[in-house]
Amino acid sequence: MENPKLNKYLNEWIEEATITKMQEKMTNGELTSKELVMMYLHRISVYDKRINAILEVNPDALHIAAALDAERQETGPRSALHGIPILIKDNIDSADKMHTSAGSLALKDSIALKDSYVAEQLRKAGAVILGKTNMTEWANFMAIGMKSGYSSRGGQVLNPYGPDKFDVGGSSSGSGAAVAANLAAAAIGTETSGSILNPSCQNSLVGIKPTVGLISRKGIIPIAHTQDTAGPLSRTVRDAVILLNALTGRDEEDAITRTNPLVEKDFTEHLRKDGLKGKKVGIALEGFIEQISEEKQKIFHDAVAILEAAGAEVIENIEIPSAKVKWSYDVLTYEFKPDINVYLSNLHPSIPIRTLNDIIQFNKENEEIMLKYGQAVLLDSDATSGSLTEAEYVKTLEFDYYHSTERGIDHALNEYQLDAILFPSDEGSHISAKAGYPTIAVPAGYTSEGEPVGITLAGTAFSEPQLIEAAYAFEQLTKFRKAPVLGGE
Repeated sequence: MENPKLNKYLNEWIEEATITKMQEKMTNGELTSKELVMMYLHRISVYDKRINAILEVNPDALHIAAALDAERQETGPRSALHGIPILIKDNIDSADKMHTSAGSLALKDSIALKDSYVAEQLRKAGAVILGKTNMTEWANFMAIGMKSGYSSRGGQVLNPYGPDKFDVGGSSSGSGAAVAANLAAAAIGTETSGSILNPSCQNSLVGIKPTVGLISRKGIIPIAHTQDTAGPLSRTVRDAVILLNALTGRDEEDAITRTNPLVEKDFTEHLRKDGLKGKKVGIALEGFIEQISEEKQKIFHDAVAILEAAGAEVIENIEIPSAKVKWSYDVLTYEFKPDINVYLSNLHPSIPIRTLNDIIQFNKENEEIMLKYGQAVLLDSDATSGSLTEAEYVKTLEFDYYHSTERGIDHALNEYQLDAILFPSDEGSHISAKAGYPTIAVPAGYTSEGEPVGITLAGTAFSEPQLIEAAYAFEQLTKFRKAPVLGGE
């Protein structure tokens, strides 16, 4: 960059700068939001060629930042996010000059008619929506064996810690890789089952998968209404919590948000360095620990020792009755068709894709570029009635809810009187996802090859405050995260 001040910040400061540090510099007049955006645009242009995390940048980002700078001068900042550049996943509607496609060329020309609730809340808080991140196409609900981070529109997202070695994690792959490589202050992802937690663990990030109902799903390209939610991915727990504050609320257009008791909650009150002291944490091993390598198992056990040293009461190898039940994704198969059909029916009239069957036909007509991994999952969903009246759907829905709550998370919490459950990596994410319960991922170290390893803390509905306390205390004690070594062109 030509500007010597910005060059200095690029070389000495921005790489791991937190949202709080950015606000301090803007408050002190050392830096503007417009300059922050310019630096991130520079980093994207230099480093994203290697990892392919960004689908497009917001052409109005610099002007929005300049307007927010002027507003800061006139009336002060709106919130802790005022002027902060944030990326959002490509399945989150934004009524601007960017597209929302879920990574599919079928929707490459689709521009949302209205902001999603997430975009509304970010704008209201004064954030700059910097761009859209690549993702696993249709949030990995298209084909069997699709590689995490692959989409027909954006190509393959790569892990900045080892582009040729390590899985980037899915389906919020671009959000994870972009934040890990510091191409924005933080990002928003979405999760149906593991799609925030998995890329967070794989990219040495903090990821919060909230309770379903904490954040409205309005304007997000869906998979399944019983499990879908948006959530933050960031480099620190504090940054994730600042974003969570902005996104939480009630929305008349999403009924489940009326169950949210945390609407007025300032989650930053739970950033306590002693947040593990006195916490009772159950360690979930059987059915989970064997899913990861021996080296990662050792890292997990080291994390357990850290919890104990921090004053937590650790209950080893708790029993989760449903840990080894035979789960299916049938609920998603049945819910996707009606949910996606409603979303597509509300697109701009110029978009010819109006139904799930239209997607399937588009893919068939463009087989060479669209069906690298096939579309078996889409075909299975399209074979359902779309009415949600099938006995198999209702039976599986009840099975999933019972075994994830009363025979799952809630059973363990009640049986051992726990505040939280610790899982290795994101291995328990499917149980919390089926329950609609919250989980937080935190960096826990690296393998000898340099692959990031995370742990996840899970709880019951709307237990985010307790999970934040535990996650923040662990992070502050360890500070495992380190930036990846990036290669530019």
